Amino acid sequence: SRIPSSSSSEGMTTTLALPKLQLRFLSHLDYLVRNFQLLQLEAAYDIRSDLVQSIRRLQPRSSITTTTEQHDDYYHDDTNNNDDVEETSSKTEFGGWSRMALELARPVQLVKVTPPKLGETVPAKVEAQIVLNLQHCGASLQQEWNQLREFDNLFLVSIDASQAINIPTPLLDDDDDPTNNNENNGQHQQQRRVVSDEEDMAFPARYGVMAVRGCMLLEMRDEAGLVLTDPANHSGGDTKNNMPKGHKRFLKVALDPAQYVADAKESGTGRASQFYESFNVVVRRHGKENNFKAVLETVRGLMDGSGSIHQSIPSWLTSVLLGYGAPDAAHYKSHQMRSYALNTPGVTPPDAALDYGDTFLDESHLKDSFPQCSLVVDNNKTDSGSSHDERKNYRVRVLDQDGASSAFSPAIYTPNTKVEATSYPFAKGISGNPVRFTPVQVEAVRSGLSPGLSIIVGPPGTGKTDVAVQIIANLYHSFPTQRTVIVTHSNAALNDLFEKVMARGDIPERYLLRLGSGERDLQTTSHHDFTKMGRVAHTLERRATLLEQVQLLSESLGVSGKAERGADGSPSYTCETAGYFNLHHVLKRIHLFEKKVKELKNKTESDVSDKFPFRAYFGDIGKEGTAQLSIQEARARFSRIQEVFLELAEYRPLELLRSQRQRSDYLLTKQARVVAMTCTHAAIARSHLIEVGFQYDNLLMEEAGQMMEIETFVPLLLQKGESDIAKSRLKRICLIGDHHQLPPVVKNMAFSKFSNLDQSLFTRLIRLGVPYTELNRQGRARASIARLYSWRYRELGDLGHVSTRKAFKVANAGFKYPFQMINVEDFEGRGEST
Repeated sequence: SRIPSSSSSEGMTTTLALPKLQLRFLSHLDYLVRNFQLLQLEAAYDIRSDLVQSIRRLQPRSSITTTTEQHDDYYHDDTNNNDDVEETSSKTEFGGWSRMALELARPVQLVKVTPPKLGETVPAKVEAQIVLNLQHCGASLQQEWNQLREFDNLFLVSIDASQAINIPTPLLDDDDDPTNNNENNGQHQQQRRVVSDEEDMAFPARYGVMAVRGCMLLEMRDEAGLVLTDPANHSGGDTKNNMPKGHKRFLKVALDPAQYVADAKESGTGRASQFYESFNVVVRRHGKENNFKAVLETVRGLMDGSGSIHQSIPSWLTSVLLGYGAPDAAHYKSHQMRSYALNTPGVTPPDAALDYGDTFLDESHLKDSFPQCSLVVDNNKTDSGSSHDERKNYRVRVLDQDGASSAFSPAIYTPNTKVEATSYPFAKGISGNPVRFTPVQVEAVRSGLSPGLSIIVGPPGTGKTDVAVQIIANLYHSFPTQRTVIVTHSNAALNDLFEKVMARGDIPERYLLRLGSGERDLQTTSHHDFTKMGRVAHTLERRATLLEQVQLLSESLGVSGKAERGADGSPSYTCETAGYFNLHHVLKRIHLFEKKVKELKNKTESDVSDKFPFRAYFGDIGKEGTAQLSIQEARARFSRIQEVFLELAEYRPLELLRSQRQRSDYLLTKQARVVAMTCTHAAIARSHLIEVGFQYDNLLMEEAGQMMEIETFVPLLLQKGESDIAKSRLKRICLIGDHHQLPPVVKNMAFSKFSNLDQSLFTRLIRLGVPYTELNRQGRARASIARLYSWRYRELGDLGHVSTRKAFKVANAGFKYPFQMINVEDFEGRGEST
């Protein structure tokens, strides 16, 4: 085995035959090969650990049964010559239980072995059926097994307890650990600890594990034949009819064809059916951990096509990513990025105004965000005594006199820095940004809106998520045709970020899309979820609502009548015919209205309700006692009508696309403007995204410090390059995290300490000296608690409410001190894993 022990000493003092992740790499292929080999070994170690835990919890044991059979001798006439034969047989039973494993209700049955393809020697497909019985499982455990999805990886285990060997668990001497120097009076006191089952090579023999085979779930049905793995059965609707029936589950799985051929040859008969019938346990794994196969296949596919990676990765990022060249080459203030901004469409030119939207709560907040700068608002210098209650949005232009930036102080404002701000009305009916950002947070937003690589370090409680939400919203309003991809390490962080984006209310719901299985935990007030299926359902419902408005408008104009509606009262219009109706009837009347307005002698006439063509549709104009209608109000109502037709024009392709998959792919590739997924789902879905032509312009990753190198690298490659001249559509990459907090989780200590597999791309770039913005004000912890970790950061201070709010002043019930330390001793000679 190439997998080394996970003891604390190995990997720090021993040279191992393992690749290592350093600060620099020779090429993209070198980068991918090293990561692939380590990921493969780490996945094998994790799978072995999970299998060991499940098998140990099942407590397999052998029971002997005796059966008596009467054998008649048909070749003799003596009727008294009958023998009673007693036969004994052993059966494997399980005295325990495991949440992640179940005993099979029936032996594994091979159902399909497809002949090999031309030029191949292994079957094209090998499919089998396994049957589970959930009768003895609790409600929560049944739900977990019912939530298995298509392409989930399962493991079949053959356990024969009668073959188990009763040998003692091996012990590890402290002599094998050079870090232990316990001596007493000059004499070495030898201590011994039990080797864990995860690292005990004799574990299969001790528990009678005969074989382990992996399989992939294709389909799962209940006793009534309902396909539980069909996403359509989990997208809402009649939940009562979608509930699983009975306790038995019939799973169709795909086996490894190459392994099947090897098993058939080893059996000696050329058929492996009898071998697969010996499997009696199936083991599942948690969702994120169980995606190893798709991740490894994605990385291997990238290795095969490594020559074309330069087409997907921006040219300004390649040298920084591999660790060569100037560390600040991808920073928005660098000469390279300023030149890039001048020559790239869809990017704000250098020294041009950036649309900060509702980043600033008021004009005083705007002034405080650019300290020591010469600030001009709407061409008038601000006055310290001025106050403006009305909230506004701002476009801000920052003219840096020196344009200098460093890795440690990317936001340097001096009295020579000029800031020009232009206000425009704040949109009504939305909540917008509620956070009073600090100057450093505003600089982080500026970096995220600018082209290039932005790295934002956020200590605990400094508002990393709020900054990310503001960047996403500002990108949407500044570049409405561009698509932003959000990637996080965990589903919880992604849902939190996604919920805050929705809570703002300024990004239409139809432009938001959440990929992956974690969507079911998303807290939302929408009638439909934010999966692709849910967005299709929302779009069709929204389309029906808008067509009803078009039908009412048509009836109010006398163009159509109620008799033209469908038998169920549905509108007679489609998105296509609604466009023709708008062209020939609505716009025509609007033009006639504008013509009449121009002919008015009194251009300031306050009431034009008699000339307004849609009085019957709105119903509140021209009636006795109603308010008058001004020209501005009339034009505002024209805009509301046109918004209906513009939105219907976006839904017209759904009338041509009939299948759910085609419609969901259309929403993904054409309509969605903000697409969210975890880094694991990005690796799983990459091939499909490439196939359907998915493209995006901006990439924002939160929790980047907790992602492995390859988990951060794959989201950069979710689209093809635009041409063969190494031109990538990706314009902005924003990494948000904290390399001083949790690193990537690597269970094997040798991979972590020797091979540096727990090194994130976020951490590596900071170690290389890439400029970053470090948020410097926290508002989560008491000042005394924050001092425990503030020394680890450069200038971490407290927000004002930490010293003023009551919650930070009163004592915590049951605690004598603001914080207390509890020492936890090592368990069986083993302590912390990192």
